[in-house]
Amino acid sequence: MTRVAAIDCGTNSIRLLVADCDPATGELVDLDRRMTIVRLGQGVDRTGRLAPEALERTFAACREYAAVIKEHGAERLRFVATSASRDAENRDDFVRGVLDILGVEPEVITGDQEAEFSFTGATKELTGSDHLARPYLVVDIGGGSTEFVVGDDHVRAARSVDVGCVRMTERHLVQDGAVSDPPTAAQITAMRADIEAALDLAEETVPLREARTLVGLAGSVTTVSAIAQELPEYDSAAIHHSRISHERVREITEWLLRSTHAERAAVPSMHPGRVDVIAAGALVLLSIMERIGAEEVVVSEHDILDGIAWSVA
Repeated sequence: MTRVAAIDCGTNSIRLLVADCDPATGELVDLDRRMTIVRLGQGVDRTGRLAPEALERTFAACREYAAVIKEHGAERLRFVATSASRDAENRDDFVRGVLDILGVEPEVITGDQEAEFSFTGATKELTGSDHLARPYLVVDIGGGSTEFVVGDDHVRAARSVDVGCVRMTERHLVQDGAVSDPPTAAQITAMRADIEAALDLAEETVPLREARTLVGLAGSVTTVSAIAQELPEYDSAAIHHSRISHERVREITEWLLRSTHAERAAVPSMHPGRVDVIAAGALVLLSIMERIGAEEVVVSEHDILDGIAWSVA
């Protein structure tokens, strides 16, 4: 076993995994897995820069994670940064801050690399499974981008497109500086058109419709699963490998799009940081399912973070 630490810093959240990995057997044992909503991508789509307050929230989480990594005695650490820090003009400020706190430089990976990690993390334990048809389509719906990966044991094609729950919310659902409560029909129509255009782009390089099993990753998808199961609180064990039908995803998405902030916040499994962006994330998932004709989505709690850990091991 090799004890490793992996950090995935996305547009909306930063996550840590400390795990013991055995590459020979494919076994990964969690020691600590945690997530903090930091909204690093706050305003990036509009300004092209990382906001000072967003950077400070992210650095505060990094200081907490540094203590956890030291406590567990991880031998190696890999820090991967995704969409928001790819896009920002002042990403050097971000890199310097992380290096000072954690002693490693964040790797600002490409969308294709992001997709590779997501696929490995999501499917390593599914490979060889008799009850799930292949090829898989893994979709990682993040804050700023969504990754699409088709593969069997290995990746066949991958594409990252700039459609995510935070980016869509900020681009389409914000009016007079606040998220519409609830969105207007015109706002939803414009957002849907943006998502469909992104799916057209993804299909140029990824054969989405060849997939036989849709695997959904990240907070928007796992939150939809928690709502579908009417969980009294967020429960990773109940969510991991749950299956949500297309009809149930449609019902939940329609409710989220017509609900108020207070109604969404009252959902017991809803993380406070997702209340304003979950409707957009759910619509991305629903649009994907409709595009490929998926009857259900298999939800995975194992994703890019696990793929990063495997790459370290």
